[in-house]
Amino acid sequence: MTFQPVVPTGGIVGWRILQRTYDAQLQSFSNSSINERETAYFLKNIGNVRSAEDLVADRRLLQIALGAFGLEDDLNNRFFIQKILSDGTQAEDALANRLADNRYRDFAKAFGLGPGEIPKTGLVSAMEKIAEDNMAARFEISVGESDESVRIALFTQHALREIAQQGGSENRKWFDLMGLPPLRNMMETALGLPRSFAQLDLDKQLEVFKDRLQRATGSSDLAQFTDIEAVEILTDTYLARSQIAQFQSVTSPAQTALILLGGGF
Repeated sequence: MTFQPVVPTGGIVGWRILQRTYDAQLQSFSNSSINERETAYFLKNIGNVRSAEDLVADRRLLQIALGAFGLEDDLNNRFFIQKILSDGTQAEDALANRLADNRYRDFAKAFGLGPGEIPKTGLVSAMEKIAEDNMAARFEISVGESDESVRIALFTQHALREIAQQGGSENRKWFDLMGLPPLRNMMETALGLPRSFAQLDLDKQLEVFKDRLQRATGSSDLAQFTDIEAVEILTDTYLARSQIAQFQSVTSPAQTALILLGGGF
């Protein structure tokens, strides 16, 4: 039986409850029989993997390997994932280096199964870290079954800071953010952008994102989110706007007017 995370309510209140209980809930989730069994299987068998083919041939290993990088949706794309791993990251034309999503490069580097690379599957501490990251990612997914906005808030805490801390140009950081659906969703909502915004040309989207963030925080530079307090402020804004949008989606204009007139909102 798997432990189901407790998120008793949505919005900022639900987020605060999860923050206070996160460590205990993650531990209970990790200790559930199914998750303990899968983690034990991974740690026992990953050391036998010596090639990209070996890893994709074992679905249980691959599921944890992909899950650690938020790539669980690619579980059935075996030929694509094998190409990512077998190309490695040392060659400029390696598939992982040609993709906009940095997660594939991180994934390929983590296992070292490409040309000229030394396999890392025998490094116990590195594989334990992957197992831990997978469990944290699974926990986030489980939280999303109760409240998707809280899941996105949880994902934001590490993903936004990782982008803020990475090297490269400011535009590259923005494009990396735009390529991660949960972060993009969070930023669009926090900055009050409409759903139709995604239909604009990418360069125009970048311009608008920067302008809106500049107006909201005084800076368009994503490096500001190396500061955990800045991440928390943006997260609270996202959750507040998300909750208002949910409220409006189930409440007619007439009902909203009555609530406002009655002082109940």
